[in-house]
Amino acid sequence: MSTVLLVAHHERVEAAALARTATEWLAAHGHSAFMCAEDAAALHLPAMATGQAPGDADLAVSLGGDGTMLRTVKLVGGAGTPIIGVNVGLLGYLTEVEPDALCPALQRWFDGPEAGEWRLDERMLLDVAVAARGDQPAAVFTALNEGVVEKQESGHTVRLLVSIDGTPFTSYAADGLILATPTGSTAYSMSARGPVVSPRLRAVLLTPVSPHMLFDRTLVLDPGESVEVEVLGHRAATLSIDGQPAATLEEGDRVTVAPSSQVARFVRFGERRFHHILKAKFGLTDR
Repeated sequence: MSTVLLVAHHERVEAAALARTATEWLAAHGHSAFMCAEDAAALHLPAMATGQAPGDADLAVSLGGDGTMLRTVKLVGGAGTPIIGVNVGLLGYLTEVEPDALCPALQRWFDGPEAGEWRLDERMLLDVAVAARGDQPAAVFTALNEGVVEKQESGHTVRLLVSIDGTPFTSYAADGLILATPTGSTAYSMSARGPVVSPRLRAVLLTPVSPHMLFDRTLVLDPGESVEVEVLGHRAATLSIDGQPAATLEEGDRVTVAPSSQVARFVRFGERRFHHILKAKFGLTDR
């Protein structure tokens, strides 16, 4: 018997219906499903909150869009739990399965990789660390898409000094700085005119947001190159991880990024080429 974590979008009726469908299918095939307490309460499924740790699941099923996939990766932590993404959102870069294919996808998963029904797509994660302050320990966050150091005050910029391999590179006067993975290259970094990078690569992208300076290009760095961002001046900044606020940064605070020893594992059921997905999502034509 396998235990399956269901993670569902709180505001989509279809996500709640799919959670019930998945639970019934799993029970009929000798498996069990559960949710974290927050999801179970939001979807009015209190019986699903069993108190089990998300990282103990054999499989996770994300019912939503890319935001729900990001939350699923965070919930399973460093367990490396395989994740099936069901697209109940809009673009769905990370999701694999359409809602009407949920039960067939579960069947294919339990048929096993030996049948050639699925493979695992491993994605690089970033460890984003805020240096210790006084007697406080360092705080480390893990990002699938990006960590962002950005201004707090509207109408003002924040000044950020970037050092690479321990040597100052330059200071940015900008609305913020995005520290992204290749997976995150199609998220916030792309909206700031950063390059689109194949998720097969291992790299760290540094993309400034609305820089007030001549140099406005993204740096694409080898993951072995250490990166540090220091807040300069009196204006505070905010660190967010995959779109969620994580810390407030004051003058002199430093953030470092490095590839994580953990990876995110997405279940893929067929040939899934990155440029094909990009073409489909943006409606690009052949000619």
